[in-house]
Amino acid sequence: MTRASLDKQPHEVAAMFDRTARRYDLVNDVLSLGQDRLWRKATAAAIDAGPGELVLDLAAGTGTSTDTFTALGARAIACDFSLGMLRTGVERRGGSGLYGGGVRGVTFVAGDALRLPFRDGTFDAVTISFGLRNVADTGHALRELLRVTRPGGRLVICEFSRPTPKSFDLVYSQYLMKLLPPVARMVSSNPDSYEYLAESIRAWPDQEALAGIIQEAGWRKVAWRNLTLGIVALHRGVKA
Repeated sequence: MTRASLDKQPHEVAAMFDRTARRYDLVNDVLSLGQDRLWRKATAAAIDAGPGELVLDLAAGTGTSTDTFTALGARAIACDFSLGMLRTGVERRGGSGLYGGGVRGVTFVAGDALRLPFRDGTFDAVTISFGLRNVADTGHALRELLRVTRPGGRLVICEFSRPTPKSFDLVYSQYLMKLLPPVARMVSSNPDSYEYLAESIRAWPDQEALAGIIQEAGWRKVAWRNLTLGIVALHRGVKA
């Protein structure tokens, strides 16, 4: 699957990320010019999870983003439907196995965003970074996140968005469609996934439209702020 216009079948998306797992974090660092590290820090600051709190990091991949929450003293679960990503994350931490295995403060759990394997009201905070685009039903996934969040709990979404300066948006579009795929071919083990990445970013709703979808899913106090001129936006919400 390489075209963003295709239906996002879970098994196809999972297989795509399985093939990408080994070099995924490295490639992201290269293609974002290191900005992905700043985006992770901003997400952790927005979640603001402290000791005693439990955070769900959905679409966590290898758990690189999840580490930013445990660093602040919270407990965290890295959940993803790509077994290849999860196994890579466990192996990098010197562990083995998968489900329920806590490795260096992170518990790795295989799960589908549309059928989360957690009870109602489990988490103090839920977050998903650069994964909501890959879900077949955005509203359904947001309602599932709402279900597993305790009342008063918070949501933070870090996702690619639309650059706000129109002149920069044009330059960024050229980078996505013309430069990103060739660069990915040089450094990635699965360059086709980055063609999909470029197309899925351009097809994704802008900041205001995504805020509306989040609110329709039942979240309250929905707001967003731009990072890196709007290349990425942090959306937040609270469970009533």
